[in-house]
Amino acid sequence: MAPRHSGLQKDVLALYRRALRMVHSKPSAVRENFDLFVRYTFRTRASSVSPRDVAAIEHLLRHGRRQVEIYEDSKVRNCFVSREMMEWGQQHGGRTSRITHPA
Repeated sequence: MAPRHSGLQKDVLALYRRALRMVHSKPSAVRENFDLFVRYTFRTRASSVSPRDVAAIEHLLRHGRRQVEIYEDSKVRNCFVSREMMEWGQQHGGRTSRITHPA
């Protein structure tokens, strides 16, 4: 039987799915940048917040929704990927060989 998720967990998973759908709407040349950015952001923020700190999680959800709304705009064509993100991606099985930096 699959574990049941709380409402907050469902909200986080829904935001993550929305962010991944946003990644697939971007040009293929920069898709890896967005993918790494999304994965890195979710993982690092998840590890920095206690699962019991509901206020902090709700704050991060609000911030994340606003950020995804901005990145969903078709005028946004690339995102910044730091060296730290690239190193994290290499350690966590990411494909960072073709990451392109904004001009």
